[in-house]
Amino acid sequence: MPRKLPVLTLAFCFFFSVFAQSAAARDLIPAGTILQCTIDEPNFSSKTAMVGDPLLCHLSSLRSFGHSVFPRGAMLSGHLQDYKDPGHFVGKGWIQLEFDRIILPGAQELPLTTKIISAPHMKVDKQGDIRGRGHPTRDAVEWMIPPLWPIKVVTLPARGPFPTLKGETRVSLRLMEDIELPFPTARNSVPMPPWATPSSYGYSGALASPQPVIRPSTVVQPASYTQPVAATPVTTSGSAPQMTVIALRGGAAYLAREYWIQNGEMHCVSATGAEQSLPLEKIDIGETVRVNQERNVDFVLQSRDVIEQ
Repeated sequence: MPRKLPVLTLAFCFFFSVFAQSAAARDLIPAGTILQCTIDEPNFSSKTAMVGDPLLCHLSSLRSFGHSVFPRGAMLSGHLQDYKDPGHFVGKGWIQLEFDRIILPGAQELPLTTKIISAPHMKVDKQGDIRGRGHPTRDAVEWMIPPLWPIKVVTLPARGPFPTLKGETRVSLRLMEDIELPFPTARNSVPMPPWATPSSYGYSGALASPQPVIRPSTVVQPASYTQPVAATPVTTSGSAPQMTVIALRGGAAYLAREYWIQNGEMHCVSATGAEQSLPLEKIDIGETVRVNQERNVDFVLQSRDVIEQ
């Protein structure tokens, strides 16, 4: 028995470490999370689709604990579950959409359960059905004008408006059950741009300080009248100015040597001298201020004229 005790201890430690790694390699999205996606359909309604027809919805960015959860390009896959056409004299129409899968880059699919809670210019009931809107105010005003009565009598048997999702319709969904995303998918959601170094900004909070750059400078000694002396190069070490981290929405970042505001955009100059313009709405100002405060770097928004002075 004493001989088996070390073996059992090693086996227990091994399985415990494997279980801890597998648990840490998952990222949990709790039930009740509000997801927003954009339906890329030109005209989706019960007149253009049948029950069971597939539907794709492009997911918007979702942040959790300071990082983006879904990778860029993630989509929700669903279908038309049921519908009811509006009546001729009474009754409004409705459509029911069901999104049951999330498609991630790399041909990964994860099941999920959602319910639509809002759609623009339409009402959504507690079952998640998107209901069409009538026009009672317009009908009441037209019935008050006698010259329009013949037209109203002719159009009276016509159906009401169909609930329709047109191009770039943004809907909100509630996550009904917890889902788990793989750790690499959840963390590496936004690829780093080619002009940003991976060590410059990370989700873990560890920021790499800029390394001093050695710039050789040449000192020329004056030649004497009797014997010319060759110029002797002397190498001195100098530190480059401290770089500023410009945090972008979605998790990416940019290292800037100089930056200024011009025409509603932030112009940044990298360490290599390349200039990049970034829209202000894509910059996470709060995260930029926090990161630079941790690095003891001042972040001040100023114009080009102030920098040149």
